[in-house]
Amino acid sequence: MKDQRYQVMVGDQVREYEEGTTFLSIAKDFREHYDCAIVLVIVDQKLQELHKRLRNDCMLKFLTLRDNIGHKAYRRSACFLLIKAFYDVLGHDERKKIKVEFSLGKGYYCSVRGEVCLNEKILGKIKKRMQELVEMDIPILKASCHKDEAIEKFHRYGMSDKEKLFRYRRGSEVNLYSINNFEDYFYGYMVPSTGYLPYFDLYLYDKGLILQLPSRQEPTAVPPFHPSAQLFATMKESGQWGESLGIDTVGALNDVICKGEIKDMILVQEALQESKIASIAADIIRQGNKKFVMVAGPSSSGKTTFSHRLSIQLRAQGMQPHPIAVDDYFVDREQTPKDEYGNYNFECLEAIDREKFNEDMTALLKGEEVELPFFNFKTGKREYNGNVKTLGKDDILIIEGIHGLNDALSYSLPRESKYKIYISALTQLNVDEHNRIPTTDGRLIRRMVRDYRTRGASAKRTLSMWESVRRGEEENIFPFQEEADAMFNSALVYELAVLKQFIEPLLFGIPKEDPEFLEAKRLLKFMEYFLGISSEDVPHNSILREFVGGSCFQV
Repeated sequence: MKDQRYQVMVGDQVREYEEGTTFLSIAKDFREHYDCAIVLVIVDQKLQELHKRLRNDCMLKFLTLRDNIGHKAYRRSACFLLIKAFYDVLGHDERKKIKVEFSLGKGYYCSVRGEVCLNEKILGKIKKRMQELVEMDIPILKASCHKDEAIEKFHRYGMSDKEKLFRYRRGSEVNLYSINNFEDYFYGYMVPSTGYLPYFDLYLYDKGLILQLPSRQEPTAVPPFHPSAQLFATMKESGQWGESLGIDTVGALNDVICKGEIKDMILVQEALQESKIASIAADIIRQGNKKFVMVAGPSSSGKTTFSHRLSIQLRAQGMQPHPIAVDDYFVDREQTPKDEYGNYNFECLEAIDREKFNEDMTALLKGEEVELPFFNFKTGKREYNGNVKTLGKDDILIIEGIHGLNDALSYSLPRESKYKIYISALTQLNVDEHNRIPTTDGRLIRRMVRDYRTRGASAKRTLSMWESVRRGEEENIFPFQEEADAMFNSALVYELAVLKQFIEPLLFGIPKEDPEFLEAKRLLKFMEYFLGISSEDVPHNSILREFVGGSCFQV
């Protein structure tokens, strides 16, 4: 009997293959058309790993390390490679643990705990073992097992975080990945084999290590590691907060919800944030010569609510704060620069009338009276509506805008008159010890919920714009974060459990045929880890209220 053959379309090319041919084999036939490795495939709009087999006529789209999804798969797989090598070198028992903590620059900070004294010699052995595994080109296999079997396995492996996580899993099946019989669970797809992971480096840092990885833009080059001391300290402090609260993983958060302790946990978390804001206000006053508090951070960090709460703390200590939005100094719409796609680029520095901003701020610093503008986003024009300001002895301006940390915005103001604050939602929660929650995911979910509530924008629209927003952040915000006088983490350990009820209907509303569907599906799967909670116990001055509604501030 003749073998069944199917037609495969890739771009404008059509080829025939036998039934059962792996997509990995087909990818090798098309490799010459791509400038870097193919790692995943979209089969008739369904994302799949390359080890899957051909079963019918289909249309394929190969994803490389330059694609967002492919790049994430590389980083995820590299973490698995590191974990495997760590336990190969040091042995696999509960006395030695490695935890993937958070993103730092182009890499991940991983803490090492237990009976391990990490040094250059041990780090060298781990790196050498990773290189050996790459050279061996071992398949990264995926196998399905029953949830109860997975829980039993992770109990045996001493991976208590995963054991706890799967107690709340609704589905009965779990997919586990393995390298040479070393099993682990990962949220998201993997590359086909260890041979796909030659680009990495390891650095000792603090009490752990940095796994340094390539960027999407240069997927075959590992950039040098440049420490970000302030960001690291803020992330580490947030992680310690989570541990002190007893909530450092999703499973632990679900435990608190099930025990009926979430109300107290919300109050404790909010109190921790308020104490941090009060500390920043005290530092501003202690320095004595600050007239401009520059608040900057990436999209959906909660800058507006933070500015209101900081103003209250300053007022409580005798100051008179006045909020100013840098957005009110936008150039008129027709003068706004455009990006390479022909769209208005509101996030570049040239979109701001810097000359007028500096003229007004300098006049205020001299004690002169200034009428401040208001930018009408409907007309795309700057207007003047009688908002007159004069700075007295106790007056201070709270200036919010994405370029606040960049002295090129406020070039005429003396540095000693400025106090710079970097704010971001730096998620301190992990799915489990080897699966971190990207900070960008938390901010994206916040933004989709807010855009729908305040602007009637669909989740599809927000997702379609997100890559452009992220590109603007990389260019205009992150390079200046270490210049801040203070950093504030606006992430709340409980917030994703609240956002769950708001975001799921929006994501389900994205049709399968839309290009944003794959990202919506990924986020829906991610939200399945969380037990949902009501927003009714969230305080009205919480940063989370900026996104779900019900804030006592005008946000």
